[in-house]
Amino acid sequence: MTRMFTVTVERGHGDWWVLEAPDVGAVSQVRRLDQVEDEMREAIAHLADLPESEVEVEVDVRATLPEDCVEHVGQARRLRAEAEAASRRAAEESRLAARSLRNRGLTFRDVGSIMGVSQRRAAQLLRG
Repeated sequence: MTRMFTVTVERGHGDWWVLEAPDVGAVSQVRRLDQVEDEMREAIAHLADLPESEVEVEVDVRATLPEDCVEHVGQARRLRAEAEAASRRAAEESRLAARSLRNRGLTFRDVGSIMGVSQRRAAQLLRG
């Protein structure tokens, strides 16, 4: 069973990020944010007397960012999620459209022309 630990991150001196997991008193630093989880998982596991495989790390860098940055990051994430959902819906509609056109006797080439995709892509849509 895994346990979740929150690690707060703030910009330190120079190029360093200062890390803290207050639940266990772990403190460290890294140069890049992509190093936070690995760095802190090991420290937290040691201090909490847990195997590293049971430690999950939630990185909270937003607490130390200016409010306008937090808002922009949040909005960008929401919009990306909406775009991904719309892309999934568009893919499903494309498959349905290709199937519907093909069921009416159209060739792959004609299906592709109507849908604005290549003949090959039209065939792929029908397989998906």
